[in-house]
Amino acid sequence: MAVKSYLSLSAGLFLLAGCGREAPVAPPADIRPVRAEQVGLHVAHSDTRYAGEVRARYETDLAFRVAGRVQTRRVEVGTHVEAGQIMATLEPNDYALAVNAAQAQRVAAEAEAKLAQQDLQRFTELRAQNFISQAELERRQTTAEAAQARVRQLRAEVARQGNQQDYTRLAAPHAGVVTALNLEAGQVVAAGQPVAQLARDGEREVRIDVPENALTVLREARSLKIGLWSAPGVRYDGRLRELSPVADASSRTYRARVTILQPDAAVKLGMTATVEIASEAAPSLSVAQTALFKINGQPQVWVVDQATRKVAARSVQIGALNGERVAIASGLSAGEWVVTAGVHKIAPGQQVRLLPSAHP
Repeated sequence: MAVKSYLSLSAGLFLLAGCGREAPVAPPADIRPVRAEQVGLHVAHSDTRYAGEVRARYETDLAFRVAGRVQTRRVEVGTHVEAGQIMATLEPNDYALAVNAAQAQRVAAEAEAKLAQQDLQRFTELRAQNFISQAELERRQTTAEAAQARVRQLRAEVARQGNQQDYTRLAAPHAGVVTALNLEAGQVVAAGQPVAQLARDGEREVRIDVPENALTVLREARSLKIGLWSAPGVRYDGRLRELSPVADASSRTYRARVTILQPDAAVKLGMTATVEIASEAAPSLSVAQTALFKINGQPQVWVVDQATRKVAARSVQIGALNGERVAIASGLSAGEWVVTAGVHKIAPGQQVRLLPSAHP
């Protein structure tokens, strides 16, 4: 009797437990949150920087026009000079003696010319009285003309020797700053030997070296900006003034000079500067580099169907890289949406949920 009651109680409990169990719930759909962007035309901007040195537009090598031994040097590297200021002198003794000798010869020639003129006057009177022949008178005329020519010659020689004496003083041809000196007192220099360099006041520019694959970009640059390492936050507008047509034999680069427009007192000769070349290409389709992945070595992107929010892989042909973006040569059309974040966590045909900031 006890066993029968226990079985009845167990059956009742089993029925009660069966009546309270809920039906199984279907698992939620696997919808992945991703970020996406709409494919469109973008203008590729690029900035290239070249380090250079601030130079003067006009840099003149100076030399004595005559040979001699240096007597004095009146400037140092960095000295600012005015036009006509004496920078150095040679010993002038030999040139002063040459001037004196030429002057003495001129005085003698002038005396001879005066005597020849007086003789010509007397012989002209004698010829009028028919005391001498016409041939004799013509010889006297020739002698007087030769004496006058000799005087003119020696006067020019005196002036030339005077110029030679003046050339023993090296004068600045224009105002500027001395950037190099290669002479000392007592040194013997030859005529035309460069002994100093003068950077002319006025225009300042930056000299840079450009590789051959960047020449077109430099010529067509929409803007040039110049920065100084000594003034990090300051930028100056620049303009390409000169580009060498021949590459340097050792570096195989092309030397360029960029004029600094409206330089101020902070721009000093010899400073290190940076030339920034900003350029832009024609508008083209591009996507973020994070949108790309590869299947069998072929670049792919996930294209989002706006109606179903499902993704499909599509092969694309990529072009040039520009920062964080890559140009798309083929495979996409403007207006389509591609996944840019989460590309490695989704599968073909999977439904995705676009984050609010990237929703089409």
